[in-house]
Amino acid sequence: MGHKVVVFDISVVRALWETRVKKHKAWQKKEAERLEKSALEKIKEEWNFVAECRRKGIPQAEYCKNGFVDTSVRLLERIERRSLAVQSLLSKERDKRSSEFVFELSGDHWKEFPDSLKEQTHLKEWHISNTLIQIIPKYIELFQAMRILDLPKNQISRLPAEIGCLKNLKELNVSFNRLKSIPPELGDCENLEKLDCSGNLELTELPFELSNLKQVSFVDISANKFASVPICVLRMSNLQWLDISNNNLSDLPQDIDRLEGLKTFLLYKNKLTYLPYALLNLKKLTLLVVSGDHLVELPTALCDSSTPLKFVSLMDNPLENTQCQDGDEMMESERDRQHFDKEFMKAYIEDLKERESIPSYTTKVSFSLQL
Repeated sequence: MGHKVVVFDISVVRALWETRVKKHKAWQKKEAERLEKSALEKIKEEWNFVAECRRKGIPQAEYCKNGFVDTSVRLLERIERRSLAVQSLLSKERDKRSSEFVFELSGDHWKEFPDSLKEQTHLKEWHISNTLIQIIPKYIELFQAMRILDLPKNQISRLPAEIGCLKNLKELNVSFNRLKSIPPELGDCENLEKLDCSGNLELTELPFELSNLKQVSFVDISANKFASVPICVLRMSNLQWLDISNNNLSDLPQDIDRLEGLKTFLLYKNKLTYLPYALLNLKKLTLLVVSGDHLVELPTALCDSSTPLKFVSLMDNPLENTQCQDGDEMMESERDRQHFDKEFMKAYIEDLKERESIPSYTTKVSFSLQL
């Protein structure tokens, strides 16, 4: 029995498929033309355009006129440019309004405040630095809206008692000036949250009246001549950051644990020989920095890995200066050195905080460092 073999002409098959392909392409072209003219497609385009305008916060009146939506790309670009211009103008207006409440002064050509300042009692912030100004005027009591007094690196030798009239004051920075005392009237600024008296070199005490500052969370009295932690500081119940480094502390008070909310305690460059066990009662303390060259005793629990405390011991070996210098020059060089120390420690602590986010990093650190 034989087999039948079917034979096709390949050219016929190819011609058949070419014809079908041409017909399909022609149909696609007609369909595209139909959709282009279709009202449904136009509605879809308008809807997408309206959705885009709403997303960008463009008012309907800008693109809809008499019930018809203008979907021109140029229109959208023009509206966006106009919107950006309006936002920029509003931003400048906000900055202008903000600057109306801020007074700034800098430069060693300033030896006293401008006379016009007395009339600007609406000001909320003073930012004055690197001037030769020595005295804060008594008329500061007129600035009842004052929130921030930022006065670092000037030549201020005293603060007026009238500063106690600033009931809304939240931040006071008088670091790296020439202060030898703080007026007790400052204790009347009951809303104060941040106090920085660092780098004055001659401060030996803070008035007891500052015990009234129950909102203070930050105190920096480093680079002065404190022989002990001020009593008023121990009564600041909201205190979280205390920097009393670069002073003359030989010991810490046994009731240091009164500062229950303390988180950061900087003690480096003092004359401490031991750390009291009361430190272990500060349950929120996470960073303790001490100068380790005089320490002979410390609670072993400070290095217990079960606590959140980051204990840092710095070996402090300051270089002795054997050259004879003028008194003022020595004072200025000392200020410069203290300022460098503070900047260094600030950078170190920031680096320490970043390392805390790395799981493999230990929270107990002890090393030597020569400044």
